[in-house]
Amino acid sequence: MLRRTVLIRTLTALLAFLFWAPVSAAAASTATPVQRVSADTCGALAPGASAAAERAIAAACAEVAAGTWYTWGGGHGPQPGPTYGQVDPTDPDSEHDPERLGFDCSGLVRHAYAEAAGSDILDGVAGQQYYTHRAAARFTAAQGLAPLVPGDLLAWGTSRDLHHIAVYLGAGKMVEARESGTRIMVSDVRLGGDYFGAVRVDTGPVTGHVHQTWGTGVWTKAEPSLGAARVYAFPYSTTIRVQCQKHAEEVTSDGYTNDVWSYLPDYRAWMTNIYIKGAAWLDGVPECGGTVPATR
Repeated sequence: MLRRTVLIRTLTALLAFLFWAPVSAAAASTATPVQRVSADTCGALAPGASAAAERAIAAACAEVAAGTWYTWGGGHGPQPGPTYGQVDPTDPDSEHDPERLGFDCSGLVRHAYAEAAGSDILDGVAGQQYYTHRAAARFTAAQGLAPLVPGDLLAWGTSRDLHHIAVYLGAGKMVEARESGTRIMVSDVRLGGDYFGAVRVDTGPVTGHVHQTWGTGVWTKAEPSLGAARVYAFPYSTTIRVQCQKHAEEVTSDGYTNDVWSYLPDYRAWMTNIYIKGAAWLDGVPECGGTVPATR
């Protein structure tokens, strides 16, 4: 009887193992692809990206994989990289941002392209990044996603206030630091609402006449006149590319008087030379010809 009991127990154990093993293997084979697909959602999802753009995407996606927090003001330290954030007085969800090491939208873009280029080429807020003097191409909202390639930067807002920026992945996806209380994520591109357009970043040598602004809240104008429509306000000193300059309306401000205005092709706008560092008439910059550059 003992032998029969032992035999029955042995057979029972053997059958249990045989039935359990395939189920476990099936479960493992089912789980693995799910994880792989999830990980693959952050990366260059279409052809056409430059090597630098692919490196920028990889850097941003690494923050997705790490579960890095969005934090208001994060990523804007002396060097690119995550920093502790600040409380946004307009957003109750930012209460814990000072405790979270992470990025806001432009802080993530700054970090991604610093990793790609090996230098801090996109320091600044969303507007400064979209209007970068390193632009290789620009795309309007009306053009949609068709002309874009992975690594292009998508921006939201108006010409007066661009408030959000993200990195395009292709296939209608982007990686972004979206809002307080969330982590760096992959999202569907939001083309509705106040989607403004996109810019392709050139990480190579800068071309053109590059200068630096000074002052805070200095507006560029649709025409070389104080009464012209406002286009964009520099929040602080910003690197700009100047195409040409001309004599136009005289301006007196901050103790200076000057009638020279410069055309900034990246903004498609004019700026008084008072707020451009250098001589009243910028050295080496040509005079604008008879055909005035097109503005918005």
